[in-house]
Amino acid sequence: MNKQPTTLDQYPFIHSIETRWMDNDVYGHVNNVIYYSFFDTAVAVYLTAKAGLDYINSSSVGLVIETSCTYFEAIAFPDTVQVGVRVAKLGNSSVRYELAIFKNNHTTASAQGYFVHVYVDKQTQRPVPIPKQARTALSQIFKTE
Repeated sequence: MNKQPTTLDQYPFIHSIETRWMDNDVYGHVNNVIYYSFFDTAVAVYLTAKAGLDYINSSSVGLVIETSCTYFEAIAFPDTVQVGVRVAKLGNSSVRYELAIFKNNHTTASAQGYFVHVYVDKQTQRPVPIPKQARTALSQIFKTE
């Protein structure tokens, strides 16, 4: 992942999230664990809206197996953040998302990172191919640069 901040226009899917008072830690800024929550929420919104993901009835699920985040600028309540989502790698059973968080109306990332989903059968917990509808939706936000 690039250690220089990316820009909002580099992400084909953007999801807006309001920070909450409880997101701030004793240092007066959003705690690092909340950034991962922002990442997870944006991907879940995309998969639910665009890939028809049904967490309850689907026979497979995407499990996060690896994450990373680099921080450039603090975020604090009551900031609004936009989370950019794109796909960097699309394998048979795994997908690597690149994500960035932009505070308020900034177009340069305050933080950015990635996480990897591996699709597994709910019962056996063994890898399975990414479902066709999910693969189609993920292909639409594949990084082209």
